[in-house]
Amino acid sequence: MKQTNGMSDAAILGMGTALPKHSVAQSDIAELIASTLQNRSDLARFARRVFRSCGVETRYTCESNYLDPLEACRYLPSHDESAVPTTEERMDKYKREALPLGLTAAEKALKDADMAPDRITHLITVSCTGQYQPGLDVMLIRHLGLSPRVNRLPLIFQGCAAGLKAIQMARDVVQGAPGSQVLVVCVELCTLHFQPVKEREALFAASFFGDGASSCVIGPPESHHQHYLKLGSGYSVLLPDSTEDMTWEVGNTGFDLFLSPRIPKLLGAHLEEELRVLLEGDKLPELWAIHPGGRGIVDSVQEVMHLSDEQTQYSREILRTAGNLSSVTIMFVLNAMRQDMKAQNQTFTEGVAMAFGPGLTAELMRFNYVKAYSSSVKEQDHVLL
Repeated sequence: MKQTNGMSDAAILGMGTALPKHSVAQSDIAELIASTLQNRSDLARFARRVFRSCGVETRYTCESNYLDPLEACRYLPSHDESAVPTTEERMDKYKREALPLGLTAAEKALKDADMAPDRITHLITVSCTGQYQPGLDVMLIRHLGLSPRVNRLPLIFQGCAAGLKAIQMARDVVQGAPGSQVLVVCVELCTLHFQPVKEREALFAASFFGDGASSCVIGPPESHHQHYLKLGSGYSVLLPDSTEDMTWEVGNTGFDLFLSPRIPKLLGAHLEEELRVLLEGDKLPELWAIHPGGRGIVDSVQEVMHLSDEQTQYSREILRTAGNLSSVTIMFVLNAMRQDMKAQNQTFTEGVAMAFGPGLTAELMRFNYVKAYSSSVKEQDHVLL
């Protein structure tokens, strides 16, 4: 077993992503929202402006009802709100739709890593948009053919930061338990929780969330591995004076999300110091995997860290083409980076990943793109990570 500072190396060896079959143009969702605000013309105008400016062009949903005529949408009705789906109905839909999407992403990740399912020792499942038992972890084991003795680690209801949290948990498992191979599967069906809009703050959350799944295999890189992401140091931090700026609670008609417009400013005020702690005096890396929680968040990170448009292009492109997929999104960004590094024939590139969630929580991690395993790369890792 290869060792770094007495611990096993840990890397993302393979990745997979999946989106539902139903795509919805942002302009169509804006008109749907506006149609529910016929008695609030000021709010309808504000909705159209928010939806145009948030950086999203297309989103995906597991719920075909959003494709029906405006007057037939139960989630965002124009008139009678008595037919709005209950939380129980939404959870039934989640139970039907989450597994197929998660399976698709997981199967892609296993294939990409050239990993036999029976080699997986740990399974981390991530979701904040649905719950049931026996849960997604049990269903994935059955359908993927994983060992029934796999160590299951469900990470639930922790918001957008949880995808990167799961990656760091997997890194710690691999470094602490030689021989471990960890499968991470994130599934979020955010559109199941859209609700009639009553106030301006609710429009921010409605303007950019979509559905999707992502997965990765994390284990020690071996001589045959190529185009992997070597995982470095990282941590989670609670930002001060921000507890009420992002909340996610269970309501009678779905989960109730509140996002404060202060969030980009809060990140701008505190993130630079935390990233300096993470980097320990090293120069700023080339790759920046920023969770695109909204255009304002990417703008804030770019401004405070003096990044180029090229460095934020991955996050902005995922936001534009799929929206914010909560915990799922960071792997979409990392996968896009990895594919681009491969296309550019890069050999070794340093990076930092970050995601944000309720708390406010900032999840931060260093990583390196590695074209192929070699002893020279291993020696570099001792210094850089």
